[in-house]
Amino acid sequence: MMIKVGVVGSSGGMGAATCAAIEAADDLELVARVGRGQEVVETLAAAGAQVAVDFTHPDAVVETIKGCVEAGIHVVVGTSGLDGAGLGSIRGWLESTPRVGVVVAPNFSIGAVLMMKMAAQAAPYFESVELVELHRASKPDAPSGTAARTAELVAQARSDAGVPASPDATTHETTGARGASVHGVRVHSVRLRGLLAHQEVLLGNEGEVLTIRHDSLDRSSFMPGVLLAVRAVTSRPGLTVGLEHLLDLA
Repeated sequence: MMIKVGVVGSSGGMGAATCAAIEAADDLELVARVGRGQEVVETLAAAGAQVAVDFTHPDAVVETIKGCVEAGIHVVVGTSGLDGAGLGSIRGWLESTPRVGVVVAPNFSIGAVLMMKMAAQAAPYFESVELVELHRASKPDAPSGTAARTAELVAQARSDAGVPASPDATTHETTGARGASVHGVRVHSVRLRGLLAHQEVLLGNEGEVLTIRHDSLDRSSFMPGVLLAVRAVTSRPGLTVGLEHLLDLA
């Protein structure tokens, strides 16, 4: 069955790449390209969209999700910056529309999802862990959604294993020099022209360091994950956070 899809934020880099990927898929139909200034939900509904893919801005995405859920439109969210409160709100909206699905993916790259999985598996075996994420200068949120999700998974794995906090003898610090503490894990954000999306997880013990690194060099690396989410969301009512659940990696 053909799935009708609308892309919100279609004029941006990720939105444009998503539109092209949907148009190239035999089982998907692009019925709406929604840009700035348009009435998002009204445009999607008028086009008959079954699934909305959102690549916009953290300040706008929550209202878009709310409107789509209320209209019975499934949502795939690639916009990062959603926090626990935002996810809680989405769960609340979905309670009254139990047939609608929302997939929130901090990263659509299969390699990035595997990187996060590997980091969580390795984290309990090392005394120290820190993250460095590097993105394009135009990215609005820091740390990235991928880094925040990685920190959450790493922290949970260490907590479950009873591993104490990473040792840190810092007593004098220029504000921000040690990065942000995300779920108790230090995360350092780099914003630089020429980058796209990159992350290193650094794990250390006495005498050894393990580095797990992933690099997205082109937006095409995200498209298999986007299409996977679009195809899956119509049969996954409720909220799904993380592409790993669609890859049987959770």
